[in-house]
Amino acid sequence: MSVQTRTKRTTAPQIGARKGGEPIVCLTAYTTQVAKLIDAHVDLILVGDSLAMVLYGLDSTLGVTLDMMIAHGNAVMRGSSTACVIVDLPFGTYQESKEVAFRAAARVMCETRCQGVKLEGGTEMAETVAFLAERGIPVLGHVGLTPQSVNQMGGFRAQGRSEEAARKIAEDARAIAAAGAFAIVIEGTMEPLAREITGMVPVPTIGIGASPQCDGQILVTEDVIGLFTDFTPKFVKRYGEMGNLVAEVAKTYAEEVKTRQFPGPEHCFGTAGKPRQG
Repeated sequence: MSVQTRTKRTTAPQIGARKGGEPIVCLTAYTTQVAKLIDAHVDLILVGDSLAMVLYGLDSTLGVTLDMMIAHGNAVMRGSSTACVIVDLPFGTYQESKEVAFRAAARVMCETRCQGVKLEGGTEMAETVAFLAERGIPVLGHVGLTPQSVNQMGGFRAQGRSEEAARKIAEDARAIAAAGAFAIVIEGTMEPLAREITGMVPVPTIGIGASPQCDGQILVTEDVIGLFTDFTPKFVKRYGEMGNLVAEVAKTYAEEVKTRQFPGPEHCFGTAGKPRQG
């Protein structure tokens, strides 16, 4: 279905039915305004725990709380009307047990009215994915480079370089798909591996630093528009340089305030357009 002609919000099952079809377009959003701007152009908006770095200046996603994700999920839901909105479950809210995961996911679903949740992990999370899916919670899986495991992985680096590592990621993807995930994000993996997984699993794959052969692609919006400038991952293509524009606007504003060019009479109340005195 073309995003230009949608009148109702896209559902997780509709995303899941897109295997092998028109590529699925996904971006992140954390605020109402960004959600409004991208809603008509994407199939899926991810309220990602990447907000830790992008909005809060943290060095990883580990400091994100469930309350933070719910607040930003609500903001995105208010700003969107047709995209499928998926909210990340943050670190520590689902790994302990499937029951703990259900409580966290149910709270996200109930309090935001989003269309599903995303969690990271492979074979070790398959039972949890099945538990959630069987209880009415659509789950977007996430394999390969899983940022919540950055300490275990030793940093943010491409995954699947060795034969053993590639086999483990492929097993993870198969397990999550079999458990009932409606789609799987493949992040930061070697391209041949992501291509192999896409051809192997029955659900759509959404790539980020993976392969053009994935069933869809996702990027962080602030990376795409050049608003997050701390670093640029290899897999990001900048389609704009909003960071430079914001800096230039701030510079011009500061100059006009210092020289009393702003505010002018047209920006003031009760001046009737009279010229500034003194």
